[in-house]
Amino acid sequence: MTTKKQTPPTQDFSKYVRWFWIVFSGAILFVILIFLLASWGAFGEMPDHTVLENPKTNLAAEIISSDGKTIGKFYLNDNRTPISYEDLPKHLVDALIATEDARFQSHSGIDAIGTLRAVVKLGGGGGASTISQQLAKQLFHGEGSKNIVERMLQKVKEWIIAIRLERQYTKEEIIAQYFNIYDFGNNADGIRSAARIYFGKEPKDLDLKESAMLVGMFKNSSLYNPRPNRNPIGVRNRRNVVLAQMYKYDFIDEKVKDSLQKTDLDLNYNPESHREGIATYFRTYLDGFMKDWIKNNPKPDGSKWNLYNDGLKIYTTIDSRMQQYAENAVEQHMARLQKEFFNQNTPERNATAPFLDLNNDEIESLMNRSMRQSERWRHMKYDLKKSDAEIKASFQKPTEMTVFAYVKGKPSEIDTIMKPMDSMRYYKSFLRTGMMSMDPQTGHVKAWVGGVNYRHFQYDMVKQGKRQVGSTFKPFVYTTAIDQLHYSPCDEFPDTPFCIEKNKFGNPEDWCPQNSDGKYGGIRTLKNALANSVNTVTARLMDKVGPKTVIDLVKKLGIDSNIPEVPSIALGTADISVYEMVGAYAAFANKGVYTKPVMVTTIEDKNGTVLYQFKPETRDVVGEETAYVTVKLLEGVTQYGSGARLRRTGEPYGVYKEIITGYPYAFTNPIAGKTGTTQNQSDGWFMGMVPNLVTGVWVGAEDRAAHFRTITYGQGAAMALPIWGLYMKSCYKDETLNVSTGNFDVPKELSINVDCSGNSEGERMEDAKEKVEEELDFG
Repeated sequence: MTTKKQTPPTQDFSKYVRWFWIVFSGAILFVILIFLLASWGAFGEMPDHTVLENPKTNLAAEIISSDGKTIGKFYLNDNRTPISYEDLPKHLVDALIATEDARFQSHSGIDAIGTLRAVVKLGGGGGASTISQQLAKQLFHGEGSKNIVERMLQKVKEWIIAIRLERQYTKEEIIAQYFNIYDFGNNADGIRSAARIYFGKEPKDLDLKESAMLVGMFKNSSLYNPRPNRNPIGVRNRRNVVLAQMYKYDFIDEKVKDSLQKTDLDLNYNPESHREGIATYFRTYLDGFMKDWIKNNPKPDGSKWNLYNDGLKIYTTIDSRMQQYAENAVEQHMARLQKEFFNQNTPERNATAPFLDLNNDEIESLMNRSMRQSERWRHMKYDLKKSDAEIKASFQKPTEMTVFAYVKGKPSEIDTIMKPMDSMRYYKSFLRTGMMSMDPQTGHVKAWVGGVNYRHFQYDMVKQGKRQVGSTFKPFVYTTAIDQLHYSPCDEFPDTPFCIEKNKFGNPEDWCPQNSDGKYGGIRTLKNALANSVNTVTARLMDKVGPKTVIDLVKKLGIDSNIPEVPSIALGTADISVYEMVGAYAAFANKGVYTKPVMVTTIEDKNGTVLYQFKPETRDVVGEETAYVTVKLLEGVTQYGSGARLRRTGEPYGVYKEIITGYPYAFTNPIAGKTGTTQNQSDGWFMGMVPNLVTGVWVGAEDRAAHFRTITYGQGAAMALPIWGLYMKSCYKDETLNVSTGNFDVPKELSINVDCSGNSEGERMEDAKEKVEEELDFG
């Protein structure tokens, strides 16, 4: 009997297929739900249409010079100044796309191919983030958590925001935003700061290899930071990877790639901070100006502007070229002058160095007073709550510190170990300076140098500091006499001992000034007397016009400092700032019209809306004729007096050769000026004018007890005048500045005689000039 083989029953797979589709559809729906929940904000706040349109980023306030250069910024954490896509060079954009997102132009925020590759290879084939996703991450939620679930949710939010960004902005706008938002390290927030800090140029001026280096930093700006001596090999290798990517995607050819990969980085590192860069002292003044302006000028909604975050644009009168020339002149002269000061104040030559005319008890009192006024004392006393005894002890404890020094003629820093008290004395041995340059017609301040090094000497000697002005005050006495009594430069006065009697003008006792050299010279014209800074003639003029009349004049000339109503002010005993003196002298060059110095012309918000526009402040002080006669008197100073060395064509000899830099100045154009030297050579001044530029320079130490022993080095002509000469040489060399070489304008109606050639003046002036040249040659 045969048995029939049974056929196994057919297996039913339909339920598995059904479950597959259920799970698959459920997964799809779950993903859709996750995306919907994320877009609705279920996993954290998501930016809406308004926020996407105006993403919140901190924008630094930008300080812009009159010639259109950015000379500094105000910021706390973000040194960011946005630029538009049009300001990005093409090769910079190409480098970014080739390296970060090759399909950027074809996707809509998410690169499907890249995402699939990343999933299949579990991230081993490279990241899948598009530029749009990276921008979303930078703008709205940062790095996030390391928790895998939160990281996945973060990625979902990135995708949603990236898609929204693509709908909101053009591809070009996304590229520009990404370059503007990225932190390149070292205060280089955004591409503009990065280009300026690492290469000293604007983004549009970057070359191909520079662009490649900056794009290479997008991978990791800390690891691939090009700061000097940080990681040069790694940075160069990363730059070469970018160049290889550009070749891979046909942005450059192989020859260009190979040649650029062999080159060095060629950094031009220019750190941007509040203590570095150009015009540091001016920027400190501007910080105070802006805070005052913000206090009195709220936003339309009543809230306050934020100087550090709102992206204000501050247009100033400073000319970046003239500012650089001024800083160069200060650096060049002060290094040499300081060298001579140290040479004269060695312990062997001066047991109380750097002080003169003080005994040890007086020096101890001065140093103790300075100690109590120091920032170290304030910090320990009020922040650390230390006792006076503990603080004093700390000043005698050797401490590691970095101090200022001139190294090979350049401002520098050296690391050392020194007692804080010794470091205070060390810093008191350095000569300081203040310099300001201004257009007398507009009042626009073109250059402002408040000291030799802002990092170590932060007290501004242009506007904050006030020092005795010496003989630079004398022209105010002469101007008063010309205005009140119609004197001519050719009028003659006896150069003989003279006293203003007791009780006259409230004088408590007879005032009998002597000439600085103790000599007297018979009869002198006013022109000769001012050129040679003759004290007796100035005293005679003060006797005729009185101190109150002179003070009334200088107040109208913008000098607000306290000036006592006594005859001795004629010789410059009052403390006045460089800022005030330049503004006052400028009125002489501006035909008797005082124009208040201007530093800020316009303030705009980040969108270019004008928030502030300056209004000139002017007033008539003296007539055009009086101003012109004063100018002619001041021209005599640079023709025959202490300023005649500006016209010297030969090299200096003797002691001056080491400190008077930039010789020969050999100026041949009209220059009106006045030197000033105070008692004991504590302060040296020079005020110099040409028709469209007035510049004042002061040089001295922090304490008046630190000074040159003799007039040879301690006079304004040796301390301050060389800075003016160096600065003006540079200004004249730069023909784009159009600094005047012509004559001062002559009034249409001139009734006062200014030509003294008809009397014995010419012979006496030539004698004075020869005397100056003799002093210059032999010291």
